[in-house]
Amino acid sequence: MSCQYSLLFLFLCGFAALTVAVICKTELLEGASCTLKLPITNTDKSSEIKWAHTASNAVIERKNNKNKSNTPGLKMEDDGSLKFESVSLKNTGKYTYTVFNADGTQIDAGEKEIIVYATAPKPIVKIDCKGADVTLTCDIRDRTDLTVSWYKEDNIIQNEKNTKLLLTSAQIQENKLYSCSVSNPVSYHQSDSVTVSCKSFIYFTCFSFFNVLTLCYNYA
Repeated sequence: MSCQYSLLFLFLCGFAALTVAVICKTELLEGASCTLKLPITNTDKSSEIKWAHTASNAVIERKNNKNKSNTPGLKMEDDGSLKFESVSLKNTGKYTYTVFNADGTQIDAGEKEIIVYATAPKPIVKIDCKGADVTLTCDIRDRTDLTVSWYKEDNIIQNEKNTKLLLTSAQIQENKLYSCSVSNPVSYHQSDSVTVSCKSFIYFTCFSFFNVLTLCYNYA
């Protein structure tokens, strides 16, 4: 085989590799392109295939050798699989499929599910000084689908959906770095680290007895 044909062969192989469909996982990042594979091998375009999204009115079907879709961004592949050009949050849910052969007999049916998540944002640690204690807030805007983790230096100290962390005066005096991270099943982001520093306030409480003796106590 000449060098020219060898290069052509390698180019065609590379192109074929690029066009291989990406199979949808159950959990997906918003914007991904993937395909829900039809479980059975179907090469007969004369058969009837229907995909339906149970959470909306989205329907994609093939009948009489013609494809029809009422939802932009969804299309049916030659083998009957369902392709998402770019998944969005509204695509989350279950998709049922039914397959009929050329004489109208149902030969397969079932469902597949996908869950689409938005990218986790980079959080910001906000410091709220009140008295001797401090509250740290991991600002994730209005997101409710994220797990929040708190770190002291590089050690995780809290891992739940609580966006707030209470520090005592003793913890503040340690002068350690604190940060938080947010995650969902398909993305992760961590905040910049902060050192907690609050101004100290001294409060005096005084008691007078018969305008002669005054006792004062201070609280830091």
